[in-house]
Amino acid sequence: MIKKVSLLTALSVTAFSGWAQDSADSLVVTANRFEQPAKTVLAPTSVVTREDIERWQAKSVVEVMSRLPGVDIAQSGGMGSNSSTFIRGTESRHVLVLIDGIPLNNAGISNVPDLSQIPTSLIQRIEYIRGPRSALYGSDAIGGVINIITGRDKPGAEISAGVGSKGYQTYDGAFQQVLDKTKITMGGNYTYTRGFDIAAQDAPRQPDRDGFMSKSLYGSVEQQITDSVSGFFRGFGYDNRTAYDGYDHYDANFMVDGRPDTRQLYSQNWDTGLRYNQGIFQSQLVAGYGRSKDQNYDPKKGRYADSATMDDVKQYTTQWLNTVEVGHGNIGAGLDWQKQKTQAGTGYLDKGYEQRNTGVFISAMQQFNSVTLEAAARNDDNSNFGNHGTWQTSAAWEFVDGYRVIASYGTAFKAPTMSQIHSASYGNPDLKPEESKQWEGGFEGLTGPVNWRITGYRNDIDNLISSDPHTYRYYNVDEARIKGVEATAQFDTGPVGHQISYDYVDPRNAKTNEVLARRSKQQVKYQLDWQVWDLDWNLAYRYLGTRYDVAIDPDTYLSERVKMGGVSLWDVAVSYPVTSHLTVRGKIANLFDKDYETVYGYQTAGREYTLSGSYTF
Repeated sequence: MIKKVSLLTALSVTAFSGWAQDSADSLVVTANRFEQPAKTVLAPTSVVTREDIERWQAKSVVEVMSRLPGVDIAQSGGMGSNSSTFIRGTESRHVLVLIDGIPLNNAGISNVPDLSQIPTSLIQRIEYIRGPRSALYGSDAIGGVINIITGRDKPGAEISAGVGSKGYQTYDGAFQQVLDKTKITMGGNYTYTRGFDIAAQDAPRQPDRDGFMSKSLYGSVEQQITDSVSGFFRGFGYDNRTAYDGYDHYDANFMVDGRPDTRQLYSQNWDTGLRYNQGIFQSQLVAGYGRSKDQNYDPKKGRYADSATMDDVKQYTTQWLNTVEVGHGNIGAGLDWQKQKTQAGTGYLDKGYEQRNTGVFISAMQQFNSVTLEAAARNDDNSNFGNHGTWQTSAAWEFVDGYRVIASYGTAFKAPTMSQIHSASYGNPDLKPEESKQWEGGFEGLTGPVNWRITGYRNDIDNLISSDPHTYRYYNVDEARIKGVEATAQFDTGPVGHQISYDYVDPRNAKTNEVLARRSKQQVKYQLDWQVWDLDWNLAYRYLGTRYDVAIDPDTYLSERVKMGGVSLWDVAVSYPVTSHLTVRGKIANLFDKDYETVYGYQTAGREYTLSGSYTF
């Protein structure tokens, strides 16, 4: 029987569907925009903690996300190279990426959130929700939501360093100090890898190393003003440089005037807010500012040559969130305001543009004995395309103690970018948002030591934006139909912990019935955690099934559809606490040195070794 609990713990049930959680009582805020135990969320949810990242010895957010259910990553090379994140077969632009609950700046300009550029040193935890969430967040949340929460969750200081294959090195330092009612946190990181030649087959041959360098800083101050009121101010930024295989750029006389093959990304983000918590009522007001400058240039010509490009975007946000406990659940309401402002040249546009969006939402959750109900609705008013409404609802029934059946339906949308609307050459001011309708049903339970969940879903996406092959202008012309099955399980056998997931996805163009590119038809992911004689082992296995891509001849620009076979990948990591303060770690990624690609014509790293150590005080 489900028991009534407080607003913060929402609904407690014996079965839960978690993945990489630090405990069964792990709290999440992303699913419904208020704090609740992960085991009570009706949507499939994954939580990754800082301890998980350190145990896995993951060097990038891409590597972290590739271990989770429903995620398929396509990356054009090694560390720092462009990556696309497909969740449940949806397009990479259909994934909403948040940093501390605020949409990732520049993602709405480039149209694809690139996880390869976000430093792992900033991360305290990652909350990942699968399924539509536009009724709570607005645009982009068709496939799911990834919320990267920054900072540090415990006092003290830590320094760490690591080295590895291909010239990899990383240095990290962080501390947190609590002074009465004030908490101060600071951190910084430097990461570099010489990289390897990705040997891109769709670009002119460039026999060089495609390396990556990142520098990041983080700081925050939190103040408990009264027993019920607290405030915070935080900021972080990173400066990344990535080398890749670029294309020739032609001037007005069709002469080559450069070959941009270096990306420099500057990003800074600041936010401040107040939180109020009194009895059954919670409220939070947050204001944020972010700016990103994304340059692509030929080092021989310089960053401001005619062949260079720069996307310069400023983002202003305000969020006001409120939750009140009502009956056997809660009611929430909120306001999101966002303004994005671009400089001339951004998105290949001759002048800068401004876009404003105001979203208002309401949500509710109630329990009735063994039945749990959730619902949410939202309206977005956008300065470029007007009003757009979305809604979703979910229901769960615990028909036997420890076993639930769950069903949900939700609508979601993806707004057109400013380039797609305003470009004089290919833009269309009459573009409508891409729209999604998703059905989902499943079972979850606790059978012996095994927590498991099996889910089936179907996602119909209409008004997909694509360019006309003759005019090159954007129109709402395509449709997609995605069907899939997802299964996850967690269990312990003595001192060994196991986490398993299986994904089958059939993503197709609804008009041509052609399978959508760069998605694996099947994926199997398995993780084993084992501690013996103070050695903490992590063994990870991934099977990536067959996928399709498009091969482009760099000379004729003709394209053909290609099929890429599946691959099995193994990683092994081990850590050893030398003392209570000093820990050393080692890892072998791609243990059997498999030769594979996730983007056709772009090599992956092969076997890699890393060795690191951290000291706390």
